[in-house]
Amino acid sequence: MSWSRNDNALEHLARFGYGARGLVYCVVGALALLAALGQGGSASDSKGALRAVLGGPFGAIIVGLIAVGLAGFALWRLVEGTTDADRRGRSPKALAVRGAHLISAAIYAGLAVTAGQLAFGIGRASAGGDGVRDWTAWLLRQPLGAWLVGLLAAGVATAGIAYATKAWKGDVTDRLSLPAGGDRWAKPVGRFGYAARAVVFLIIAGFLAAAAWTQGPSEAHGLSGAFAALRAQPYGWVLLAVVAAGHFAFGAFGLIQARYRRIDAPDIEGADAALDRAKRAVS
Repeated sequence: MSWSRNDNALEHLARFGYGARGLVYCVVGALALLAALGQGGSASDSKGALRAVLGGPFGAIIVGLIAVGLAGFALWRLVEGTTDADRRGRSPKALAVRGAHLISAAIYAGLAVTAGQLAFGIGRASAGGDGVRDWTAWLLRQPLGAWLVGLLAAGVATAGIAYATKAWKGDVTDRLSLPAGGDRWAKPVGRFGYAARAVVFLIIAGFLAAAAWTQGPSEAHGLSGAFAALRAQPYGWVLLAVVAAGHFAFGAFGLIQARYRRIDAPDIEGADAALDRAKRAVS
Protein backbone atom coordinates (compact mmCIF):
# COMPACT_ATOMS: atom_id res chain seq x y z
CA MET A 1 0.00 0.00 0.00
CA SER A 2 1.23 3.46 -0.79
CA TRP A 3 0.86 6.14 1.84
CA SER A 4 0.70 9.86 1.29
CA ARG A 5 2.70 11.97 3.70
CA ASN A 6 1.12 15.13 2.38
CA ASP A 7 -2.13 16.59 3.58
CA ASN A 8 -5.08 15.08 1.77
CA ALA A 9 -8.84 15.34 1.91
CA LEU A 10 -9.18 12.39 4.28
CA GLU A 11 -6.80 13.95 6.79
CA HIS A 12 -8.70 17.24 6.72
CA LEU A 13 -11.98 15.38 7.18
CA ALA A 14 -10.53 13.44 10.11
CA ARG A 15 -9.31 16.62 11.82
CA PHE A 16 -12.64 18.32 11.21
CA GLY A 17 -14.29 15.22 12.66
CA TYR A 18 -12.20 15.26 15.84
CA GLY A 19 -13.14 18.92 16.24
CA ALA A 20 -16.86 18.28 15.69
CA ARG A 21 -16.89 15.42 18.18
CA GLY A 22 -14.97 17.58 20.63
CA LEU A 23 -17.49 20.40 20.31
CA VAL A 24 -20.40 18.03 20.93
CA TYR A 25 -18.86 16.70 24.15
CA CYS A 26 -17.95 20.20 25.31
CA VAL A 27 -21.64 21.06 25.04
CA VAL A 28 -22.65 17.78 26.73
CA GLY A 29 -20.30 18.52 29.62
CA ALA A 30 -21.36 22.15 29.93
CA LEU A 31 -25.06 21.29 30.00
CA ALA A 32 -24.53 18.53 32.58
CA LEU A 33 -22.41 20.84 34.73
CA LEU A 34 -25.12 23.52 34.66
CA ALA A 35 -27.69 20.87 35.63
CA ALA A 36 -25.49 19.71 38.53
CA LEU A 37 -25.21 23.28 39.80
CA GLY A 38 -28.93 23.87 39.44
CA GLN A 39 -28.45 26.44 36.70
CA GLY A 40 -30.12 24.62 33.83
CA GLY A 41 -32.35 21.74 32.83
CA SER A 42 -31.50 18.06 32.99
CA ALA A 43 -28.17 16.61 31.90
CA SER A 44 -28.47 15.21 28.40
CA ASP A 45 -26.62 13.13 25.83
CA SER A 46 -25.02 14.03 22.50
CA LYS A 47 -28.39 14.36 20.77
CA GLY A 48 -29.51 16.75 23.48
CA ALA A 49 -26.33 18.73 22.95
CA LEU A 50 -27.11 19.00 19.24
CA ARG A 51 -30.60 20.28 20.02
CA ALA A 52 -29.10 22.84 22.41
CA VAL A 53 -26.73 24.07 19.71
CA LEU A 54 -29.63 24.16 17.27
CA GLY A 55 -31.46 26.57 19.55
CA GLY A 56 -28.60 29.06 19.57
CA PRO A 57 -27.54 31.72 17.07
CA PHE A 58 -26.91 30.27 13.60
CA GLY A 59 -27.92 26.93 15.13
CA ALA A 60 -28.93 25.17 11.92
CA ILE A 61 -25.68 26.17 10.19
CA ILE A 62 -23.51 25.06 13.12
CA VAL A 63 -25.35 21.74 13.51
CA GLY A 64 -25.03 21.20 9.76
CA LEU A 65 -21.28 21.71 10.00
CA ILE A 66 -21.17 19.34 12.96
CA ALA A 67 -23.02 16.77 10.83
CA VAL A 68 -20.34 17.05 8.14
CA GLY A 69 -17.61 16.78 10.76
CA LEU A 70 -19.14 13.73 12.42
CA ALA A 71 -19.51 12.07 9.02
CA GLY A 72 -15.82 12.76 8.42
CA PHE A 73 -14.96 11.29 11.82
CA ALA A 74 -17.03 8.18 11.05
CA LEU A 75 -15.18 7.81 7.74
CA TRP A 76 -11.83 8.13 9.48
CA ARG A 77 -12.81 5.48 12.04
CA LEU A 78 -13.83 3.21 9.16
CA VAL A 79 -10.48 3.76 7.47
CA GLU A 80 -8.63 3.17 10.76
CA GLY A 81 -10.46 -0.10 11.29
CA THR A 82 -10.12 -1.45 7.76
CA THR A 83 -6.69 -0.22 6.65
CA ASP A 84 -4.77 -0.13 9.95
CA ALA A 85 -3.91 3.51 9.30
CA ASP A 86 -2.36 3.81 12.76
CA ARG A 87 -0.02 0.86 12.10
CA ARG A 88 -1.25 -1.10 15.12
CA GLY A 89 -0.50 -4.50 13.59
CA ARG A 90 -2.37 -7.78 13.97
CA SER A 91 -2.02 -8.59 17.66
CA PRO A 92 -5.25 -9.51 19.49
CA LYS A 93 -5.24 -6.10 21.21
CA ALA A 94 -4.69 -4.29 17.91
CA LEU A 95 -7.51 -6.21 16.22
CA ALA A 96 -9.81 -5.43 19.16
CA VAL A 97 -9.02 -1.72 18.84
CA ARG A 98 -9.64 -1.82 15.11
CA GLY A 99 -12.95 -3.58 15.71
CA ALA A 100 -13.91 -0.90 18.23
CA HIS A 101 -13.12 1.72 15.59
CA LEU A 102 -15.58 0.07 13.21
CA ILE A 103 -18.28 0.16 15.89
CA SER A 104 -17.39 3.80 16.56
CA ALA A 105 -17.75 4.50 12.83
CA ALA A 106 -21.31 3.18 12.87
CA ILE A 107 -22.22 5.14 16.02
CA TYR A 108 -20.90 8.45 14.74
CA ALA A 109 -22.38 7.91 11.31
CA GLY A 110 -25.75 7.58 13.01
CA LEU A 111 -25.13 10.73 15.04
CA ALA A 112 -24.11 12.54 11.85
CA VAL A 113 -27.42 11.53 10.27
CA THR A 114 -29.27 12.82 13.34
CA ALA A 115 -27.37 16.12 13.18
CA GLY A 116 -28.15 16.46 9.49
CA GLN A 117 -31.84 15.81 10.10
CA LEU A 118 -31.91 18.43 12.86
CA ALA A 119 -30.10 20.95 10.67
CA PHE A 120 -32.70 20.52 7.93
CA GLY A 121 -35.63 20.44 10.34
CA ILE A 122 -36.40 16.75 9.84
CA GLY A 123 -37.77 14.80 12.78
CA ARG A 124 -37.06 17.41 15.45
CA ALA A 125 -40.06 16.39 17.50
CA SER A 126 -38.94 12.75 17.68
CA ALA A 127 -35.24 13.39 18.24
CA GLY A 128 -35.48 12.96 22.00
CA GLY A 129 -35.80 9.16 22.12
CA ASP A 130 -33.39 6.97 24.04
CA GLY A 131 -31.38 5.14 21.38
CA VAL A 132 -29.90 2.66 23.87
CA ARG A 133 -33.36 1.67 25.09
CA ASP A 134 -34.67 1.35 21.53
CA TRP A 135 -31.77 -0.86 20.47
CA THR A 136 -32.12 -2.95 23.63
CA ALA A 137 -35.83 -3.48 22.94
CA TRP A 138 -35.02 -4.55 19.38
CA LEU A 139 -32.33 -6.98 20.53
CA LEU A 140 -34.60 -8.51 23.17
CA ARG A 141 -37.12 -9.34 20.44
CA GLN A 142 -34.53 -11.43 18.60
CA PRO A 143 -33.77 -15.10 19.28
CA LEU A 144 -31.50 -15.34 22.33
CA GLY A 145 -32.16 -11.64 22.81
CA ALA A 146 -31.21 -11.58 26.49
CA TRP A 147 -27.84 -13.13 25.64
CA LEU A 148 -27.31 -10.54 22.90
CA VAL A 149 -27.99 -7.71 25.34
CA GLY A 150 -25.67 -9.39 27.83
CA LEU A 151 -22.92 -9.47 25.22
CA LEU A 152 -23.58 -5.80 24.48
CA ALA A 153 -23.27 -5.03 28.19
CA ALA A 154 -19.95 -6.89 28.30
CA GLY A 155 -18.70 -4.96 25.28
CA VAL A 156 -19.65 -1.61 26.80
CA ALA A 157 -18.01 -2.62 30.10
CA THR A 158 -14.85 -3.60 28.20
CA ALA A 159 -14.81 -0.19 26.54
CA GLY A 160 -15.23 1.43 29.95
CA ILE A 161 -12.33 -0.55 31.37
CA ALA A 162 -10.22 0.42 28.35
CA TYR A 163 -11.01 4.09 28.97
CA ALA A 164 -10.13 3.69 32.64
CA THR A 165 -6.87 1.93 31.81
CA LYS A 166 -5.91 4.65 29.36
CA ALA A 167 -6.67 7.32 31.95
CA TRP A 168 -4.68 5.47 34.64
CA LYS A 169 -1.64 4.75 32.49
CA GLY A 170 -1.68 8.27 31.10
CA ASP A 171 -0.81 7.29 27.52
CA VAL A 172 -3.49 9.55 26.08
CA THR A 173 -1.05 11.69 24.12
CA ASP A 174 1.00 8.91 22.52
CA ARG A 175 -0.48 9.63 19.07
CA LEU A 176 -0.22 13.41 19.31
CA SER A 177 2.55 15.57 17.88
CA LEU A 178 2.56 18.16 20.63
CA PRO A 179 4.88 21.16 20.89
CA ALA A 180 7.61 21.10 23.53
CA GLY A 181 6.04 20.93 26.98
CA GLY A 182 2.61 20.13 25.55
CA ASP A 183 2.27 17.00 27.68
CA ARG A 184 2.05 19.16 30.78
CA TRP A 185 -1.33 20.57 29.75
CA ALA A 186 -2.67 18.07 27.23
CA LYS A 187 -2.16 14.90 29.26
CA PRO A 188 -4.16 15.96 32.38
CA VAL A 189 -7.04 17.12 30.17
CA GLY A 190 -7.08 13.81 28.28
CA ARG A 191 -6.77 11.64 31.40
CA PHE A 192 -9.61 13.47 33.12
CA GLY A 193 -11.78 13.12 30.04
CA TYR A 194 -11.09 9.43 29.58
CA ALA A 195 -11.75 8.76 33.27
CA ALA A 196 -15.14 10.47 33.01
CA ARG A 197 -16.02 8.41 29.96
CA ALA A 198 -15.01 5.25 31.83
CA VAL A 199 -17.45 6.07 34.63
CA VAL A 200 -20.46 6.52 32.35
CA PHE A 201 -19.61 3.51 30.19
CA LEU A 202 -19.51 1.28 33.25
CA ILE A 203 -22.82 2.68 34.48
CA ILE A 204 -24.40 2.12 31.05
CA ALA A 205 -23.02 -1.43 31.05
CA GLY A 206 -24.73 -1.99 34.40
CA PHE A 207 -28.03 -0.75 32.96
CA LEU A 208 -27.68 -3.12 30.00
CA ALA A 209 -26.82 -6.05 32.26
CA ALA A 210 -29.97 -5.35 34.29
CA ALA A 211 -32.01 -5.22 31.08
CA ALA A 212 -30.56 -8.56 29.98
CA TRP A 213 -31.31 -10.15 33.36
CA THR A 214 -34.88 -8.88 33.60
CA GLN A 215 -35.48 -8.88 29.83
CA GLY A 216 -36.92 -5.41 30.32
CA PRO A 217 -35.75 -2.70 27.88
CA SER A 218 -36.88 0.00 30.32
CA GLU A 219 -33.85 -0.87 32.44
CA ALA A 220 -31.48 0.26 29.67
CA HIS A 221 -30.32 3.86 29.56
CA GLY A 222 -27.66 5.83 27.73
CA LEU A 223 -25.56 8.81 28.71
CA SER A 224 -28.43 10.90 30.07
CA GLY A 225 -29.50 7.95 32.22
CA ALA A 226 -25.97 7.60 33.56
CA PHE A 227 -25.97 11.29 34.48
CA ALA A 228 -29.32 10.88 36.22
CA ALA A 229 -28.02 7.87 38.18
CA LEU A 230 -25.06 9.90 39.40
CA ARG A 231 -27.34 12.79 40.39
CA ALA A 232 -29.53 10.41 42.43
CA GLN A 233 -26.65 9.36 44.71
CA PRO A 234 -25.80 11.01 48.05
CA TYR A 235 -23.95 14.22 47.19
CA GLY A 236 -24.99 13.39 43.65
CA TRP A 237 -24.62 16.95 42.43
CA VAL A 238 -20.91 16.74 43.26
CA LEU A 239 -20.53 13.44 41.43
CA LEU A 240 -22.41 14.77 38.44
CA ALA A 241 -20.41 17.99 38.42
CA VAL A 242 -17.11 16.08 38.39
CA VAL A 243 -18.18 13.70 35.61
CA ALA A 244 -19.71 16.59 33.66
CA ALA A 245 -16.46 18.54 33.91
CA GLY A 246 -14.69 15.39 32.73
CA HIS A 247 -16.90 15.25 29.65
CA PHE A 248 -16.10 18.87 28.93
CA ALA A 249 -12.43 17.91 29.25
CA PHE A 250 -13.01 14.98 26.86
CA GLY A 251 -14.47 17.43 24.37
CA ALA A 252 -11.56 19.82 24.85
CA PHE A 253 -9.17 16.93 24.28
CA GLY A 254 -10.99 16.24 21.02
CA LEU A 255 -10.17 19.77 19.94
CA ILE A 256 -6.54 19.12 20.87
CA GLN A 257 -6.62 15.94 18.78
CA ALA A 258 -8.05 17.92 15.87
CA ARG A 259 -4.92 20.04 15.89
CA TYR A 260 -2.15 17.67 16.97
CA ARG A 261 -3.26 14.09 16.16
CA ARG A 262 -0.83 12.21 13.90
CA ILE A 263 -2.97 11.13 10.97
CA ASP A 264 -1.26 8.96 8.38
CA ALA A 265 -4.19 8.94 6.02
CA PRO A 266 -3.85 6.55 3.08
CA ASP A 267 -4.12 7.98 -0.39
CA ILE A 268 -7.25 7.12 -2.35
CA GLU A 269 -5.58 4.33 -4.31
CA GLY A 270 -4.16 2.77 -1.16
CA ALA A 271 -7.42 3.08 0.73
CA ASP A 272 -9.38 1.42 -2.08
CA ALA A 273 -6.92 -1.46 -2.22
CA ALA A 274 -7.08 -1.97 1.55
CA LEU A 275 -10.86 -1.89 1.58
CA ASP A 276 -10.93 -4.48 -1.24
CA ARG A 277 -8.64 -6.74 0.79
CA ALA A 278 -10.86 -6.32 3.83
CA LYS A 279 -13.95 -7.29 1.78
CA ARG A 280 -12.21 -10.39 0.44
CA ALA A 281 -11.11 -11.37 3.94
CA VAL A 282 -14.67 -11.41 5.29
CA SER A 283 -16.32 -12.90 2.19
